[in-house]
Amino acid sequence: MHMQKQLHIKGSIFVAGIDEVGRGSLAGPLVAGVVILPSNCRLKLYDSKQILAKKRQELSLQIQAQAIGFGLGWVSNTEIDDFGLAWALQESYERALSDMAVEVSHIILDGSQNYLSEYEICETCIKGDQKVACVAAASLLAKVARDEYMCLQSVKYPAYRYETNVGYGTVSHREAIKKHGLTDLHRKSFCSNLI
Repeated sequence: MHMQKQLHIKGSIFVAGIDEVGRGSLAGPLVAGVVILPSNCRLKLYDSKQILAKKRQELSLQIQAQAIGFGLGWVSNTEIDDFGLAWALQESYERALSDMAVEVSHIILDGSQNYLSEYEICETCIKGDQKVACVAAASLLAKVARDEYMCLQSVKYPAYRYETNVGYGTVSHREAIKKHGLTDLHRKSFCSNLI
């Protein structure tokens, strides 16, 4: 993670959408995305889970090219084990905001729980990734980044098929855990009943 200088544009109102991926996975990091889209953005964005992988990758590049600002916040599996999921969610959002070189005017957080309640400019939106373009963009950016990372890990751990399950608890992934044990990517607090 790196800190960037905040960009101030006089008179501008920047609404940032934030969403995360990897919350319920058994292995790998939690990754939050934050995106500020221009008002004239015409990208067709919706829930990243409903978009095919190739199209997600194309949209991710288009989002990065068109966005006023974007950032990613990564929290490792060991941090999740050490500090818990609630801490990890808040931390991933804050790291994503720190990764973005634009100061936001308002934040829309996907879901019903405000993990950024200390920010007066933050509000929640249930199913925000289906309703709000900047939240959908944040979800998509985070998912593409995390999926790419997990696919790379499949080279090191081929038995776990991270290239297809990206760390989630599929039947084959659970069977691999029972057969081979845990890797250093697994969240031990999530897998205690599988070993």
